[in-house]
Amino acid sequence: MSNNNKIGWRFDNTYSKLPSSMLAKLPPTPVKDPELVILNHSLSKMLGLDFTNLTNKNLASIFSGNLLPEGSDTIAQAYAGHQFGHFTLLGDGRAIVIGEHVSKNNKRFDIQFKGSGKTPYSRDGDGRAALGPMLREYIISEGMFGLGIPTTRSLAVVKTGEKVIRETPLDGAILTRIAESHIRVGTFQYAVVAENKKNLKILFDYTIDRHYPHIKNSKTPAIDLLKIVINKQIKLVVDWMRVGFIHGVMNTDNMAISGETIDYGPCAFMDTYDPETVFSSIDQYGRYAFFNQPGIAKWNLARFAECLVPLISEDKNTGVQIATEIVNGFSKIYQKNWFEMMRKKLGLFGEDANDEKLIVDLLNWMHKKKADYTNTFCFLMNQNFKGKKIYNDESFLYWKKEWQERLKINGNSSEESLKLMRSSNPLVIPRNHKVEEALDSANNGNLNPTKNLLKILEKPYEDRKEINEYQLSAPPSNKIYKTFCGT
Repeated sequence: MSNNNKIGWRFDNTYSKLPSSMLAKLPPTPVKDPELVILNHSLSKMLGLDFTNLTNKNLASIFSGNLLPEGSDTIAQAYAGHQFGHFTLLGDGRAIVIGEHVSKNNKRFDIQFKGSGKTPYSRDGDGRAALGPMLREYIISEGMFGLGIPTTRSLAVVKTGEKVIRETPLDGAILTRIAESHIRVGTFQYAVVAENKKNLKILFDYTIDRHYPHIKNSKTPAIDLLKIVINKQIKLVVDWMRVGFIHGVMNTDNMAISGETIDYGPCAFMDTYDPETVFSSIDQYGRYAFFNQPGIAKWNLARFAECLVPLISEDKNTGVQIATEIVNGFSKIYQKNWFEMMRKKLGLFGEDANDEKLIVDLLNWMHKKKADYTNTFCFLMNQNFKGKKIYNDESFLYWKKEWQERLKINGNSSEESLKLMRSSNPLVIPRNHKVEEALDSANNGNLNPTKNLLKILEKPYEDRKEINEYQLSAPPSNKIYKTFCGT
Protein backbone atom coordinates (compact mmCIF):
# COMPACT_ATOMS: atom_id res chain seq x y z
CA MET A 1 0.00 0.00 0.00
CA SER A 2 1.23 3.52 -0.79
CA ASN A 3 1.39 6.22 1.81
CA ASN A 4 -1.83 8.21 1.26
CA ASN A 5 -0.93 11.03 3.64
CA LYS A 6 2.08 12.07 1.58
CA ILE A 7 0.20 11.97 -1.74
CA GLY A 8 -3.08 13.37 -0.44
CA TRP A 9 -5.60 10.73 -1.55
CA ARG A 10 -8.98 11.22 0.17
CA PHE A 11 -11.19 8.34 -0.86
CA ASP A 12 -14.89 8.30 -0.03
CA ASN A 13 -16.45 5.58 -2.16
CA THR A 14 -20.21 5.76 -2.57
CA TYR A 15 -21.04 4.19 -5.95
CA SER A 16 -19.67 0.83 -4.77
CA LYS A 17 -22.47 0.75 -2.16
CA LEU A 18 -25.17 0.58 -4.87
CA PRO A 19 -26.92 -2.77 -5.55
CA SER A 20 -24.46 -5.48 -6.57
CA SER A 21 -26.29 -6.08 -9.86
CA MET A 22 -25.15 -2.61 -11.02
CA LEU A 23 -21.43 -3.22 -10.62
CA ALA A 24 -18.76 -5.84 -10.17
CA LYS A 25 -16.11 -5.65 -7.46
CA LEU A 26 -12.70 -6.74 -8.73
CA PRO A 27 -9.11 -5.48 -8.79
CA PRO A 28 -7.23 -4.41 -11.91
CA THR A 29 -5.18 -7.19 -13.49
CA PRO A 30 -1.51 -6.69 -12.54
CA VAL A 31 0.85 -5.86 -15.41
CA LYS A 32 4.34 -7.12 -16.13
CA ASP A 33 6.61 -4.12 -16.31
CA PRO A 34 4.83 -0.76 -15.91
CA GLU A 35 6.56 2.40 -17.08
CA LEU A 36 5.34 5.98 -16.60
CA VAL A 37 4.76 7.76 -19.92
CA ILE A 38 3.18 11.02 -18.75
CA LEU A 39 1.77 12.57 -15.57
CA ASN A 40 -0.51 15.62 -15.52
CA HIS A 41 1.03 17.89 -12.87
CA SER A 42 -1.50 20.74 -13.15
CA LEU A 43 -4.41 18.30 -12.74
CA SER A 44 -2.65 16.61 -9.78
CA LYS A 45 -2.42 20.02 -8.13
CA MET A 46 -6.09 20.76 -8.79
CA LEU A 47 -7.00 17.42 -7.18
CA GLY A 48 -4.81 18.20 -4.17
CA LEU A 49 -2.45 15.31 -4.94
CA ASP A 50 1.32 15.54 -4.59
CA PHE A 51 3.42 12.99 -6.43
CA THR A 52 6.71 14.94 -6.28
CA ASN A 53 8.47 12.64 -3.80
CA LEU A 54 7.74 9.45 -5.72
CA THR A 55 10.07 7.80 -8.18
CA ASN A 56 8.84 7.07 -11.71
CA LYS A 57 8.88 3.39 -10.75
CA ASN A 58 6.50 4.05 -7.85
CA LEU A 59 4.25 6.19 -10.05
CA ALA A 60 4.17 3.46 -12.69
CA SER A 61 3.11 0.93 -10.04
CA ILE A 62 0.30 3.21 -8.82
CA PHE A 63 -1.06 4.16 -12.26
CA SER A 64 -0.92 0.60 -13.57
CA GLY A 65 -2.96 -0.70 -10.65
CA ASN A 66 -0.09 -2.87 -9.41
CA LEU A 67 -0.01 -0.83 -6.20
CA LEU A 68 -3.45 0.37 -5.13
CA PRO A 69 -3.76 3.40 -2.84
CA GLU A 70 -5.17 2.82 0.62
CA GLY A 71 -8.92 3.43 0.71
CA SER A 72 -9.52 2.44 -2.91
CA ASP A 73 -12.53 0.24 -3.65
CA THR A 74 -12.17 -1.12 -7.16
CA ILE A 75 -15.28 -1.65 -9.28
CA ALA A 76 -16.39 -2.06 -12.90
CA GLN A 77 -19.74 -0.41 -13.61
CA ALA A 78 -22.59 -2.04 -15.49
CA TYR A 79 -24.59 -0.03 -18.03
CA ALA A 80 -26.50 -0.50 -21.25
CA GLY A 81 -26.53 1.58 -24.40
CA HIS A 82 -27.92 2.24 -27.81
CA GLN A 83 -24.86 1.76 -29.99
CA PHE A 84 -25.56 3.16 -33.46
CA GLY A 85 -29.24 2.84 -32.57
CA HIS A 86 -29.13 -0.80 -31.40
CA PHE A 87 -29.77 -1.58 -27.72
CA THR A 88 -27.12 -3.68 -25.95
CA LEU A 89 -26.24 -4.59 -22.37
CA LEU A 90 -22.74 -3.34 -21.71
CA GLY A 91 -20.48 -2.30 -18.85
CA ASP A 92 -16.86 -1.38 -18.22
CA GLY A 93 -15.18 -4.00 -20.37
CA ARG A 94 -11.68 -2.65 -19.81
CA ALA A 95 -12.05 0.01 -17.13
CA ILE A 96 -12.06 -0.03 -13.34
CA VAL A 97 -12.96 2.84 -11.04
CA ILE A 98 -10.48 2.60 -8.17
CA GLY A 99 -12.45 5.00 -6.01
CA GLU A 100 -13.89 8.48 -5.51
CA HIS A 101 -11.35 11.07 -4.49
CA VAL A 102 -12.58 14.20 -2.70
CA SER A 103 -10.42 17.24 -3.49
CA LYS A 104 -9.59 19.98 -0.99
CA ASN A 105 -12.54 22.12 -2.13
CA ASN A 106 -14.76 19.06 -1.53
CA LYS A 107 -15.33 18.23 -5.18
CA ARG A 108 -15.77 14.52 -5.83
CA PHE A 109 -14.06 12.75 -8.73
CA ASP A 110 -14.02 9.19 -10.00
CA ILE A 111 -10.48 7.92 -10.50
CA GLN A 112 -10.68 5.33 -13.28
CA PHE A 113 -8.12 3.10 -14.95
CA LYS A 114 -8.81 2.45 -18.63
CA GLY A 115 -7.13 -0.63 -20.09
CA SER A 116 -6.75 -2.34 -16.73
CA GLY A 117 -7.78 -5.88 -17.69
CA LYS A 118 -10.81 -8.10 -18.12
CA THR A 119 -14.04 -7.58 -16.20
CA PRO A 120 -17.33 -9.52 -16.19
CA TYR A 121 -18.48 -7.07 -18.93
CA SER A 122 -15.56 -7.64 -21.32
CA ARG A 123 -17.48 -10.06 -23.54
CA ASP A 124 -14.86 -11.11 -26.13
CA GLY A 125 -12.48 -8.23 -25.35
CA ASP A 126 -9.06 -8.57 -23.75
CA GLY A 127 -9.70 -5.71 -21.31
CA ARG A 128 -6.54 -3.98 -22.43
CA ALA A 129 -5.70 -0.79 -24.32
CA ALA A 130 -2.91 0.35 -26.61
CA LEU A 131 -0.60 3.32 -26.09
CA GLY A 132 -1.82 5.32 -29.13
CA PRO A 133 -5.53 5.50 -28.19
CA MET A 134 -4.75 6.20 -24.53
CA LEU A 135 -2.46 9.09 -25.45
CA ARG A 136 -5.08 10.32 -27.94
CA GLU A 137 -7.61 10.54 -25.09
CA TYR A 138 -5.01 12.27 -22.92
CA ILE A 139 -4.22 14.89 -25.59
CA ILE A 140 -7.79 15.55 -26.70
CA SER A 141 -9.44 15.57 -23.26
CA GLU A 142 -6.79 18.02 -22.03
CA GLY A 143 -7.24 20.00 -25.26
CA MET A 144 -10.99 20.19 -24.57
CA PHE A 145 -10.28 21.38 -21.04
CA GLY A 146 -8.07 24.14 -22.47
CA LEU A 147 -10.90 25.12 -24.82
CA GLY A 148 -13.18 25.55 -21.80
CA ILE A 149 -15.46 22.64 -22.71
CA PRO A 150 -16.81 20.33 -19.95
CA THR A 151 -14.85 17.10 -20.13
CA THR A 152 -13.42 14.14 -18.29
CA ARG A 153 -9.69 14.65 -17.83
CA SER A 154 -6.51 12.60 -17.97
CA LEU A 155 -4.15 12.24 -15.03
CA ALA A 156 -1.57 9.74 -16.30
CA VAL A 157 -0.62 7.20 -18.93
CA VAL A 158 1.62 4.20 -18.24
CA LYS A 159 2.93 1.51 -20.55
CA THR A 160 2.26 -1.99 -19.24
CA GLY A 161 5.34 -3.72 -20.64
CA GLU A 162 2.98 -6.09 -22.45
CA LYS A 163 1.74 -6.22 -26.04
CA VAL A 164 -1.90 -6.02 -27.03
CA ILE A 165 -2.98 -7.66 -30.24
CA ARG A 166 -5.05 -5.51 -32.60
CA GLU A 167 -4.36 -5.60 -36.36
CA THR A 168 -0.72 -5.81 -35.24
CA PRO A 169 0.92 -6.18 -31.80
CA LEU A 170 0.96 -2.78 -30.03
CA ASP A 171 2.39 -1.46 -26.77
CA GLY A 172 -0.15 -1.94 -23.99
CA ALA A 173 -1.06 1.11 -21.87
CA ILE A 174 -3.38 2.27 -19.10
CA LEU A 175 -4.92 5.75 -18.88
CA THR A 176 -6.05 7.24 -15.58
CA ARG A 177 -9.27 9.14 -16.26
CA ILE A 178 -10.85 11.69 -13.91
CA ALA A 179 -14.59 12.34 -14.11
CA GLU A 180 -17.27 14.00 -11.99
CA SER A 181 -18.82 10.56 -12.28
CA HIS A 182 -19.28 7.80 -14.84
CA ILE A 183 -23.09 7.80 -14.61
CA ARG A 184 -24.41 7.73 -18.16
CA VAL A 185 -27.77 7.69 -19.93
CA GLY A 186 -26.86 4.01 -20.43
CA THR A 187 -26.59 3.51 -16.66
CA PHE A 188 -30.25 4.50 -16.36
CA GLN A 189 -31.14 2.24 -19.28
CA TYR A 190 -29.46 -0.63 -17.43
CA ALA A 191 -31.38 0.14 -14.23
CA VAL A 192 -34.68 0.14 -16.13
CA VAL A 193 -34.15 -3.36 -17.54
CA ALA A 194 -32.86 -4.73 -14.20
CA GLU A 195 -34.89 -7.48 -12.55
CA ASN A 196 -35.02 -5.47 -9.35
CA LYS A 197 -37.40 -2.60 -10.09
CA LYS A 198 -36.00 -0.63 -7.13
CA ASN A 199 -32.68 -0.12 -8.94
CA LEU A 200 -34.02 2.78 -11.01
CA LYS A 201 -35.15 4.74 -7.94
CA ILE A 202 -31.88 3.96 -6.10
CA LEU A 203 -29.79 5.19 -9.07
CA PHE A 204 -32.01 8.26 -9.48
CA ASP A 205 -31.67 9.24 -5.80
CA TYR A 206 -27.93 8.60 -5.93
CA THR A 207 -27.49 10.77 -9.05
CA ILE A 208 -29.37 13.67 -7.48
CA ASP A 209 -27.40 13.38 -4.23
CA ARG A 210 -24.13 13.31 -6.11
CA HIS A 211 -24.70 15.87 -8.87
CA TYR A 212 -27.81 17.96 -8.30
CA PRO A 213 -28.60 18.08 -4.56
CA HIS A 214 -30.41 21.42 -5.07
CA ILE A 215 -33.41 19.55 -6.58
CA LYS A 216 -33.57 17.00 -3.77
CA ASN A 217 -36.57 18.60 -2.08
CA SER A 218 -38.38 19.48 -5.29
CA LYS A 219 -41.94 18.20 -5.76
CA THR A 220 -41.01 17.11 -9.29
CA PRO A 221 -37.36 15.93 -9.10
CA ALA A 222 -37.56 13.63 -12.16
CA ILE A 223 -38.86 16.47 -14.34
CA ASP A 224 -36.16 18.77 -12.94
CA LEU A 225 -33.41 16.23 -13.61
CA LEU A 226 -34.56 15.72 -17.20
CA LYS A 227 -34.59 19.48 -17.84
CA ILE A 228 -31.16 19.97 -16.24
CA VAL A 229 -29.56 17.16 -18.25
CA ILE A 230 -31.15 18.44 -21.50
CA ASN A 231 -29.80 21.96 -20.88
CA LYS A 232 -26.33 20.65 -20.00
CA GLN A 233 -26.17 18.50 -23.12
CA ILE A 234 -27.37 21.37 -25.31
CA LYS A 235 -24.61 23.61 -23.94
CA LEU A 236 -22.08 20.82 -24.45
CA VAL A 237 -23.01 20.09 -28.07
CA VAL A 238 -23.13 23.81 -28.89
CA ASP A 239 -19.56 23.99 -27.52
CA TRP A 240 -18.53 21.07 -29.76
CA MET A 241 -20.05 22.84 -32.76
CA ARG A 242 -18.22 26.03 -31.79
CA VAL A 243 -14.78 24.43 -32.16
CA GLY A 244 -15.54 21.87 -34.90
CA PHE A 245 -15.31 18.82 -32.63
CA ILE A 246 -16.79 15.53 -33.82
CA HIS A 247 -17.30 13.00 -31.04
CA GLY A 248 -17.67 10.08 -33.43
CA VAL A 249 -19.37 7.64 -31.07
CA MET A 250 -22.37 9.37 -29.50
CA ASN A 251 -23.98 6.21 -28.16
CA THR A 252 -26.22 6.55 -25.09
CA ASP A 253 -23.50 4.92 -22.97
CA ASN A 254 -21.21 7.83 -23.93
CA MET A 255 -23.53 10.56 -22.69
CA ALA A 256 -22.70 11.54 -19.11
CA ILE A 257 -25.41 12.80 -16.76
CA SER A 258 -22.87 15.32 -15.42
CA GLY A 259 -22.72 17.06 -18.82
CA GLU A 260 -19.03 16.24 -19.39
CA THR A 261 -17.65 15.05 -22.74
CA ILE A 262 -16.82 11.40 -22.17
CA ASP A 263 -15.02 8.76 -24.22
CA TYR A 264 -12.51 9.99 -26.78
CA GLY A 265 -12.51 6.99 -29.11
CA PRO A 266 -12.81 7.89 -32.80
CA CYS A 267 -13.13 11.63 -32.12
CA ALA A 268 -11.50 14.31 -34.27
CA PHE A 269 -11.61 18.01 -35.18
CA MET A 270 -12.84 19.37 -38.48
CA ASP A 271 -10.33 21.29 -40.62
CA THR A 272 -12.18 22.06 -43.86
CA TYR A 273 -15.77 23.04 -43.13
CA ASP A 274 -18.14 20.31 -44.25
CA PRO A 275 -21.26 19.65 -42.16
CA GLU A 276 -21.27 16.00 -43.27
CA THR A 277 -17.76 15.33 -41.93
CA VAL A 278 -17.29 11.86 -40.41
CA PHE A 279 -13.93 10.53 -39.25
CA SER A 280 -14.93 7.37 -37.41
CA SER A 281 -14.13 4.13 -39.23
CA ILE A 282 -17.18 2.46 -37.67
CA ASP A 283 -19.69 5.18 -38.59
CA GLN A 284 -20.48 3.98 -42.10
CA TYR A 285 -23.72 5.89 -42.55
CA GLY A 286 -22.76 9.22 -40.98
CA ARG A 287 -25.09 8.81 -38.01
CA TYR A 288 -22.65 10.82 -35.88
CA ALA A 289 -21.51 13.31 -38.56
CA PHE A 290 -20.73 16.88 -37.47
CA PHE A 291 -24.14 18.34 -38.33
CA ASN A 292 -26.02 15.31 -36.93
CA GLN A 293 -24.69 15.80 -33.39
CA PRO A 294 -27.58 17.98 -32.12
CA GLY A 295 -30.18 15.54 -33.49
CA ILE A 296 -28.40 12.57 -31.94
CA ALA A 297 -28.14 14.39 -28.59
CA LYS A 298 -31.92 14.88 -28.72
CA TRP A 299 -32.42 11.19 -29.63
CA ASN A 300 -30.22 10.08 -26.70
CA LEU A 301 -32.08 12.41 -24.34
CA ALA A 302 -35.39 10.91 -25.49
CA ARG A 303 -34.00 7.52 -24.34
CA PHE A 304 -33.10 9.12 -20.99
CA ALA A 305 -36.63 10.56 -20.72
CA GLU A 306 -38.08 7.07 -21.33
CA CYS A 307 -36.10 5.78 -18.35
CA LEU A 308 -37.52 8.51 -16.12
CA VAL A 309 -41.19 8.01 -17.09
CA PRO A 310 -42.01 5.79 -14.03
CA LEU A 311 -40.52 8.48 -11.75
CA ILE A 312 -42.28 11.39 -13.48
CA SER A 313 -45.78 10.04 -12.87
CA GLU A 314 -47.42 6.90 -11.49
CA ASP A 315 -49.72 7.03 -14.50
CA LYS A 316 -47.67 5.88 -17.48
CA ASN A 317 -49.57 7.92 -20.09
CA THR A 318 -49.19 11.10 -18.07
CA GLY A 319 -45.49 10.37 -17.59
CA VAL A 320 -44.96 9.78 -21.32
CA GLN A 321 -46.86 12.97 -22.20
CA ILE A 322 -44.81 15.14 -19.81
CA ALA A 323 -41.49 13.57 -20.88
CA THR A 324 -42.34 13.94 -24.60
CA GLU A 325 -43.23 17.60 -24.16
CA ILE A 326 -39.93 18.32 -22.37
CA VAL A 327 -37.81 16.49 -24.97
CA ASN A 328 -39.67 18.25 -27.79
CA GLY A 329 -38.51 21.55 -26.35
CA PHE A 330 -34.92 20.55 -27.19
CA SER A 331 -34.78 21.96 -30.73
CA LYS A 332 -35.95 25.44 -29.81
CA ILE A 333 -33.50 25.74 -26.87
CA TYR A 334 -30.67 24.31 -28.98
CA GLN A 335 -31.32 26.73 -31.84
CA LYS A 336 -31.37 29.71 -29.47
CA ASN A 337 -28.07 28.59 -27.88
CA TRP A 338 -26.47 27.84 -31.25
CA PHE A 339 -27.34 31.27 -32.68
CA GLU A 340 -26.03 32.96 -29.54
CA MET A 341 -22.77 31.03 -29.94
CA MET A 342 -22.43 31.90 -33.64
CA ARG A 343 -23.10 35.58 -32.91
CA LYS A 344 -20.23 35.52 -30.39
CA LYS A 345 -17.96 33.87 -32.95
CA LEU A 346 -18.74 36.79 -35.26
CA GLY A 347 -18.51 39.46 -32.54
CA LEU A 348 -22.18 40.41 -32.90
CA PHE A 349 -23.98 42.07 -29.99
CA GLY A 350 -27.76 42.01 -29.70
CA GLU A 351 -29.99 40.47 -32.36
CA ASP A 352 -30.86 41.53 -35.88
CA ALA A 353 -33.43 40.14 -38.31
CA ASN A 354 -30.69 39.34 -40.85
CA ASP A 355 -28.38 37.49 -38.45
CA GLU A 356 -29.52 34.04 -39.47
CA LYS A 357 -28.88 34.78 -43.15
CA LEU A 358 -25.47 36.29 -42.35
CA ILE A 359 -24.40 33.20 -40.37
CA VAL A 360 -25.78 30.66 -42.86
CA ASP A 361 -24.26 32.51 -45.83
CA LEU A 362 -20.81 32.33 -44.22
CA LEU A 363 -21.13 28.60 -43.48
CA ASN A 364 -22.36 27.93 -47.03
CA TRP A 365 -19.42 29.87 -48.46
CA MET A 366 -16.97 27.93 -46.26
CA HIS A 367 -18.50 24.65 -47.38
CA LYS A 368 -18.46 25.57 -51.06
CA LYS A 369 -14.89 26.88 -51.00
CA LYS A 370 -13.55 24.18 -48.64
CA ALA A 371 -12.37 26.85 -46.21
CA ASP A 372 -10.81 25.96 -42.88
CA TYR A 373 -13.44 26.32 -40.12
CA THR A 374 -11.14 27.50 -37.31
CA ASN A 375 -8.97 29.73 -39.50
CA THR A 376 -11.89 31.53 -41.14
CA PHE A 377 -12.79 33.00 -37.75
CA CYS A 378 -9.09 33.64 -37.07
CA PHE A 379 -8.96 35.61 -40.33
CA LEU A 380 -11.96 37.69 -39.23
CA MET A 381 -10.02 38.49 -36.04
CA ASN A 382 -7.05 39.69 -38.18
CA GLN A 383 -4.89 36.72 -37.17
CA ASN A 384 -1.77 35.99 -39.14
CA PHE A 385 -1.41 32.52 -40.63
CA LYS A 386 -0.46 30.93 -43.96
CA GLY A 387 -3.03 30.23 -46.65
CA LYS A 388 -5.09 33.42 -46.47
CA LYS A 389 -5.49 33.76 -50.27
CA ILE A 390 -8.87 32.07 -50.16
CA TYR A 391 -10.31 35.14 -48.40
CA ASN A 392 -9.70 37.33 -51.47
CA ASP A 393 -12.67 35.56 -53.04
CA GLU A 394 -15.26 38.01 -54.39
CA SER A 395 -18.27 36.38 -52.70
CA PHE A 396 -16.41 36.33 -49.39
CA LEU A 397 -15.50 40.03 -49.68
CA TYR A 398 -19.17 40.82 -50.35
CA TRP A 399 -20.18 38.81 -47.25
CA LYS A 400 -17.47 40.53 -45.20
CA LYS A 401 -18.84 43.96 -46.13
CA GLU A 402 -22.32 42.94 -44.93
CA TRP A 403 -20.81 41.57 -41.70
CA GLN A 404 -18.94 44.83 -41.08
CA GLU A 405 -22.17 46.79 -41.57
CA ARG A 406 -23.89 44.50 -39.05
CA LEU A 407 -21.07 45.08 -36.52
CA LYS A 408 -21.95 48.80 -36.47
CA ILE A 409 -25.63 48.28 -35.63
CA ASN A 410 -25.37 48.00 -31.86
CA GLY A 411 -22.96 50.85 -31.37
CA ASN A 412 -20.30 48.61 -29.80
CA SER A 413 -16.70 49.43 -30.57
CA SER A 414 -14.62 47.16 -32.82
CA GLU A 415 -12.44 46.44 -29.74
CA GLU A 416 -15.50 45.07 -27.89
CA SER A 417 -16.48 42.92 -30.88
CA LEU A 418 -12.94 41.59 -31.16
CA LYS A 419 -12.87 40.80 -27.44
CA LEU A 420 -16.11 38.83 -27.82
CA MET A 421 -14.70 36.93 -30.81
CA ARG A 422 -11.44 36.18 -29.01
CA SER A 423 -13.33 34.56 -26.14
CA SER A 424 -15.17 32.20 -28.54
CA ASN A 425 -12.73 31.42 -31.32
CA PRO A 426 -9.66 29.33 -30.52
CA LEU A 427 -6.53 30.14 -32.49
CA VAL A 428 -5.45 26.51 -32.22
CA ILE A 429 -7.31 23.22 -31.88
CA PRO A 430 -5.92 19.67 -31.62
CA ARG A 431 -5.45 19.37 -35.40
CA ASN A 432 -5.78 15.74 -36.48
CA HIS A 433 -2.45 15.62 -38.33
CA LYS A 434 -0.66 17.14 -35.32
CA VAL A 435 -2.26 14.59 -32.99
CA GLU A 436 -1.22 11.77 -35.34
CA GLU A 437 2.35 13.14 -35.58
CA ALA A 438 2.56 13.19 -31.78
CA LEU A 439 1.17 9.64 -31.48
CA ASP A 440 3.51 8.26 -34.16
CA SER A 441 6.51 9.78 -32.34
CA ALA A 442 5.28 8.47 -28.97
CA ASN A 443 4.94 4.97 -30.42
CA ASN A 444 8.60 5.28 -31.44
CA GLY A 445 9.64 6.34 -27.95
CA ASN A 446 9.78 10.13 -28.49
CA LEU A 447 7.34 12.02 -26.29
CA ASN A 448 8.50 15.56 -27.15
CA PRO A 449 5.89 16.24 -29.89
CA THR A 450 3.14 15.14 -27.44
CA LYS A 451 4.47 17.45 -24.72
CA ASN A 452 4.84 20.37 -27.15
CA LEU A 453 1.30 19.87 -28.45
CA LEU A 454 -0.09 19.73 -24.90
CA LYS A 455 1.72 22.98 -24.07
CA ILE A 456 0.16 24.72 -27.07
CA LEU A 457 -3.31 23.36 -26.23
CA GLU A 458 -3.19 24.68 -22.67
CA LYS A 459 -3.92 28.23 -23.92
CA PRO A 460 -5.71 27.91 -27.26
CA TYR A 461 -7.09 31.47 -27.22
CA GLU A 462 -3.70 33.12 -26.68
CA ASP A 463 -1.65 34.54 -29.53
CA ARG A 464 1.95 33.34 -29.30
CA LYS A 465 4.75 33.01 -31.84
CA GLU A 466 5.03 29.26 -31.34
CA ILE A 467 1.42 28.54 -32.41
CA ASN A 468 2.06 29.19 -36.12
CA GLU A 469 2.77 25.61 -37.19
CA TYR A 470 -0.20 24.38 -35.13
CA GLN A 471 -2.63 26.66 -37.01
CA LEU A 472 -2.18 25.08 -40.42
CA SER A 473 -4.75 22.73 -41.93
CA ALA A 474 -3.59 19.22 -42.73
CA PRO A 475 -1.40 19.08 -45.84
CA PRO A 476 -3.36 17.92 -48.94
CA SER A 477 -3.54 14.14 -49.18
CA ASN A 478 -5.39 11.53 -51.23
CA LYS A 479 -5.95 9.52 -48.08
CA ILE A 480 -9.18 10.10 -46.19
CA TYR A 481 -8.45 10.67 -42.49
CA LYS A 482 -9.97 7.90 -40.39
CA THR A 483 -10.08 7.40 -36.63
CA PHE A 484 -10.58 4.15 -34.78
CA CYS A 485 -12.12 3.12 -31.48
CA GLY A 486 -8.95 1.65 -30.04
CA THR A 487 -10.77 -1.44 -28.78
